[in-house]
Amino acid sequence: MLRHYLRISWRNLLRNRSFTFINIGGLAIGMTVALLIGLWIFSEYQFDKEFKNYDSIVQVMRQDTIEGNIEVSSAIPIPLVKLLKNKYNQYFKHIIIGSLDEDHILSYHNKPLAISGMYMDEGVEDMLSLKMIYGNYDNFSDPESILISQSASKAFFGNRNPIGQNLMIDNEYPVEVAGVYEDFKKDNSFNGKNFIATWNQFLKSNNWAKEAEDDWGNNSFQLFAELAGNQSSQYDKVITQIIQNGFGKENIPNLRAAHSTFRLLPMRDWHLRNRFENGVQDGGLITQIRLYSFIGMLVLLIACINFMNLYTARSERKSKEVGIRKALGSIRNQLILQFYFETLLISVIASIIAMIIVCMGLQWFNNFYETVVIIPWHNLLFWGSFLLFILITTLFAGSYPAFYLSSINAIVALKGKFRVGKNTVNSRKVLIVGQFSISLILIIATCVIYGQIKFAEKRNPGYNKDQLITIRMKSKDFYGKYDLIRNELLKKRSIIEMSESSSPMTEVWTYNDAFDWEGKDPRLAQRYGTVWVTPNYGKTVNWKIIDGRDFSNKGLSDSTSIILNEAAVKYMGLKDPIGKRIKWGDGPEAKFYEVIGVVKNLITQSPYHAALQTVYFWDNEQNCNWMILKLNNWKGGQEAISNIESVFKKYIPEAPFAYNFVDQNYKQKFASEDRVGTLAALFATLAIFICFIGLFGLASFMAEQRIKEIGIRKVLGASVVQLWLMLSKNFIYLVIISIVISIPFGWYIMNLWLQNYNYRIPINGWLLVLPALLSLIIALLTVSWHTIRAAKVNPVKSIETE
Repeated sequence: MLRHYLRISWRNLLRNRSFTFINIGGLAIGMTVALLIGLWIFSEYQFDKEFKNYDSIVQVMRQDTIEGNIEVSSAIPIPLVKLLKNKYNQYFKHIIIGSLDEDHILSYHNKPLAISGMYMDEGVEDMLSLKMIYGNYDNFSDPESILISQSASKAFFGNRNPIGQNLMIDNEYPVEVAGVYEDFKKDNSFNGKNFIATWNQFLKSNNWAKEAEDDWGNNSFQLFAELAGNQSSQYDKVITQIIQNGFGKENIPNLRAAHSTFRLLPMRDWHLRNRFENGVQDGGLITQIRLYSFIGMLVLLIACINFMNLYTARSERKSKEVGIRKALGSIRNQLILQFYFETLLISVIASIIAMIIVCMGLQWFNNFYETVVIIPWHNLLFWGSFLLFILITTLFAGSYPAFYLSSINAIVALKGKFRVGKNTVNSRKVLIVGQFSISLILIIATCVIYGQIKFAEKRNPGYNKDQLITIRMKSKDFYGKYDLIRNELLKKRSIIEMSESSSPMTEVWTYNDAFDWEGKDPRLAQRYGTVWVTPNYGKTVNWKIIDGRDFSNKGLSDSTSIILNEAAVKYMGLKDPIGKRIKWGDGPEAKFYEVIGVVKNLITQSPYHAALQTVYFWDNEQNCNWMILKLNNWKGGQEAISNIESVFKKYIPEAPFAYNFVDQNYKQKFASEDRVGTLAALFATLAIFICFIGLFGLASFMAEQRIKEIGIRKVLGASVVQLWLMLSKNFIYLVIISIVISIPFGWYIMNLWLQNYNYRIPINGWLLVLPALLSLIIALLTVSWHTIRAAKVNPVKSIETE
């Protein structure tokens, strides 16, 4: 029986090649989009699952309430670690403190390597399931030991066993290799971490960290933990006790403490749900997964609707076949199975084409999305899901044609009197309107996304980012060389100006509170970005002083001066900030600073959100981590870079020369939305393309079906234009109805999406009307191809053909 169904289905496909080609093409495009999105989602859900204790690992997060808004951060104070170990150790298998992510210089026999790594506490090797290639964990308790990745080991020692070899961190701190572990995979939160040094070594080499061991206000560290057994039901209880006993207002004089609390973030949420909105865990990559899942389903739905439309449009041709089969004894269930089998054959062919397209495009997708999506050929779950995917597509796409065609009356069909009923025609119109409406909404969404990106890109960053480069000061070798390097580069005219900063241009690395001033609202919870800069910073980045003056180069005259940005002045409520004395800190270490200037806001966080309130301190290189250089325009960029590199190698030969262009770093702030916009545009284009090839097929079939009518009308004097209007108007009306439906829905959906951004584009009329007009024009051209062609046929031939 199945063999018979297969043979009949194959003959039907070959008999109607153009119909088959359009149907397979439409389904293949829809299945390609759905399959690619499905593979990507599957890949993202595998993130971090290589850890054997995946379900028990958490990160401790700090939660601050500032002016009614709740902000969540991974930066925590050291005293919290002591509190957890001393009072709540029974809830945890491991409690691991770590440094914030930083780049370092790791060197072996004067061979430096710029590398990323972390300082972490004992137990990290077990918690992170490190797979050791050489050595073991036993010696990691030694403060001067280090674990390095396989790639770092090969870079220094080739294929030799490096155990016992001595390395230098930042050309200052000697360590001994205790083990070599396999590199973390790309789908891993610790990917790129090529060494792990001990926490004791970090305290030993950083006095400020040692001094922060009892400072609840210094949030400069990360805290990871592995729960002991099944403690998930007691998460909230444990954290509540920690807040009450260790972070209460009575323990800390700083008012900020009264507005702070802690929470646990499970490892399963690090990658997918790591964004918070007012304390609510509502964003991250999971938002894109939901978006693409929705788009994938919509595109596949459009392809299935397209299939239904084309199949039912041919119902009059199929009616005689149905009549004959019923006359020969076929029951309705057999006919339904026959039609489903024909749909299954088309779906299988389309799925094979879709798999081929995905295989060909996967490398591009991985490069574009900076991910690692693979087709798990040996995974039974994948093949089971793939077969289920084909089956669901078949059942949905073939449902209406199978049940509708199998219901045709045999006698009416054999007499040749079967005509498509009004209800069927109306159903087809509804399906056409539905698929065009969905496609237009996708196109409107794409236009709004691109408009939002361009709107934010045009936002004034508050400084001139062109020809600006940053160099990370990764070791002590950089310090004390600033004047020598600057003077020589100025002499060579390689740069216009140079300065140093505690943060890169596109970020703020440090946040502080405990600021006080006369007239301050005691209820004001504080969180300020704090940046230490050398006096030439303003000239280097070309920031704009809107009140007061810039820092001075005259000795230490401005060592107790600060500059505020506009956001900080507004946040503090200062009406006349120049000359205002601001106290920072508590107790004997508190210092007073005078506000000497107000600068226009520099965009250091997301360009889609309000500027961060920031305080700029004068510095003489002591707190700086970055060099910022303004290249001289008269020199070619590469020549200037070469000159800068030669000067750096002259004065800092121990450190590898590495730099970043600020404009490129700033552009990365748009990367996520840009990827979403590009893929949305691609999928929307494919969706509307499916609609148009369906419309093309329907127009062709309708023109062929009415060929006799066209001939008669032409004999009676109808012009080509009149015939074109007669054949095209119904299709165009449906597209216009789709436009009327899609514009308000598109506006509503994208207006909700834009609420996620403080700095957002207004939805102008052209964002809604332009895609609608383009769709109408393309639809008109698509339909006109067949209608004009049919109208030009010699009426004698068209009547004879019938």
